[in-house]
Amino acid sequence: MARQSQQLELAERPTSNIVPGKTFRQRSVAAPTEADLKDGQLLLECLYVSFDPAMRGWLDDRRSYIPPVQIGEVMRAATISRVLASRSAKAKAGDIVTAPLGIREVGIMSESQVELGSALAPGAKVTDLMGVFGLTGLTAYFGMTKIGEPKAGDTVVVSAAAGATGSVAAQIAKIAGARVIGTAGSDEKCRWLKEELGLDVALNYKDPDFKEKFKEATPKFIDVFFDNVGGEQLEMALARAATFSRFVMCGAISQYNAGDKRSGPSKNFNNVIGQRIKMQGFIVFDYASEYAAGRTQIGQWLAEGKLKRKETILKGGIAVSEEALDSLFKGRNTGKLMVEVKNPEDAARL
Repeated sequence: MARQSQQLELAERPTSNIVPGKTFRQRSVAAPTEADLKDGQLLLECLYVSFDPAMRGWLDDRRSYIPPVQIGEVMRAATISRVLASRSAKAKAGDIVTAPLGIREVGIMSESQVELGSALAPGAKVTDLMGVFGLTGLTAYFGMTKIGEPKAGDTVVVSAAAGATGSVAAQIAKIAGARVIGTAGSDEKCRWLKEELGLDVALNYKDPDFKEKFKEATPKFIDVFFDNVGGEQLEMALARAATFSRFVMCGAISQYNAGDKRSGPSKNFNNVIGQRIKMQGFIVFDYASEYAAGRTQIGQWLAEGKLKRKETILKGGIAVSEEALDSLFKGRNTGKLMVEVKNPEDAARL
């Protein structure tokens, strides 16, 4: 019997929250084989799927930096995969690669879509390809160093600082000598930020006194705000912005599931003018030509013990993908969230 491949497909566009069993459908299809390959293509089996807040934006039928996922298509996602067969000089069978394979077990990718796992530094783990050495770590690196530009003595605030990108961005600001404040959604995460990552202040945004504590933690105002959340936390940061502060607009996870996409900063937005704030959005792809340099620096910080990383990995394969998405938007993960589709130690199967 031909090998089957499980995959997660978009069934309908959500208007607010993703609804398990309704927004997506899981389906088993005949897996492609080596015979299906054309020149320049690779047959891949998925090992790990990356789960990121940006995935929610890809479900909306609106103009963005990439087209939306279409109804019936396999859900877009970055993966760590293994080459099963190749008709490309770029990689051979057995190689570990990263590729936008989507949430499925087996698929075919063009060589232009595949990046060799050789991006790993000595001592790194294979899952680092989706974490600190992947788009997650590079997003934090370029957002903080190119736009935030923290320096010694600055006050830097990172929202969702216990998340995949926020945790790396906050540490980069500490390396630069800044005083760093992170926000997170639980006391446990706040302890991790202070005790393990060395942040100066960690604030639980669910604390009834969060707003007052946020104000107390920024007596000299905010020089750099690295935003992963948007909404109320962005509003608060605008109110506490220093003159000529830099706002790094990386994400707005609090708004992605909002039924009314018009909600956002309003009351304090004129502070952008009054305080001459530089407020810049970015996509990590903007810095693709500098990925190698970014990974070299991140690798050096890891080797020196200046940078730490954490992962939340769900096991269970494609079947737990909807659970992973739900966990992501409810803040259940600390650090990078991934689903293990297949253990890399298990043998490859054509």
